[in-house]
Amino acid sequence: MQSDEFFGRTIQLFLVDGKPTGLRKATIHGWTGAVFVSGASTFSALTARDEVDRTGVYVLAGPDPTQTGMTRVYIGSGNSVTTRIKQSALKRDFWENAITVTTSDDDLSKGHAEYLEARLIELTAQAGRVTLENATQPEAMRRRLPEADRANMEQFLANLKIILPVIGLDMLKPQPKAVTHIAQPLTIRTAGEVQFEIRHRSGVQATAVEEDGEFIVLEGSESLTDAGYVQSSYGPLKQQLIDHGVLVPMGVGRLRFTRPWSFASPSAAAAVVLDRNTNGRTTWKVKNADLTYHDWQEAKAQHAEAALL
Repeated sequence: MQSDEFFGRTIQLFLVDGKPTGLRKATIHGWTGAVFVSGASTFSALTARDEVDRTGVYVLAGPDPTQTGMTRVYIGSGNSVTTRIKQSALKRDFWENAITVTTSDDDLSKGHAEYLEARLIELTAQAGRVTLENATQPEAMRRRLPEADRANMEQFLANLKIILPVIGLDMLKPQPKAVTHIAQPLTIRTAGEVQFEIRHRSGVQATAVEEDGEFIVLEGSESLTDAGYVQSSYGPLKQQLIDHGVLVPMGVGRLRFTRPWSFASPSAAAAVVLDRNTNGRTTWKVKNADLTYHDWQEAKAQHAEAALL
């Protein structure tokens, strides 16, 4: 039997104009929340929707102009999301996507929206995955909502945690424990996780774990630099890690990870380690074994299928 935390959900994604890059509406079956997503070209269509001219919250998201590879977001609320998001969009030029969150039955009050806004800002700051444009972080408990209303809004947030990654915004997702529990010894942080390694003929060595779909290269791992290969697609990402002090020099042609770093894929991690494009699914191997990441993943899938029989 599945636990309450991991039961299945049905997310409905409606393409308003029939285009995958156009205005989209996302809902969860049985939930009154209505989430709209638009780009700059469909912003007018978004603000023309009756569902958006209601009390709710909104997010403006786009590339961080000051930090390569990072996303910047602004979170707001209003009695009319249409009015407030228009005002916010005019004041900011970094955003490429606008997300609005209201309800199909228009049952959010101003207090509800302000509570959601404060909690979204708080959770986004805690996750540390994006740069917050908001200058202040209001305290949710100062919204003085009745206990039952706070519980309802926390359930509302739980649904947003599910739906936002589906529409491409991971701002609420907590960082993996291998990254956040840095004060704990590495053996404790990675206990129970399969470790992967790269041992290259150059002598460079790197170790990683996979946690909740993220591939984390651990501190102490090494990375080649100025290897002489054609420019890697992940060159800007590597430069970002150098600029932020995640990668520091450790000798001629070598860099060292000063802290764990989460990558979107094994290939991105391997490219940074080897300073060239490479298939991370075959480059990474299970530590102390001759089993590639791909082989390990296939074996894991077969084991899961066998358990269902």
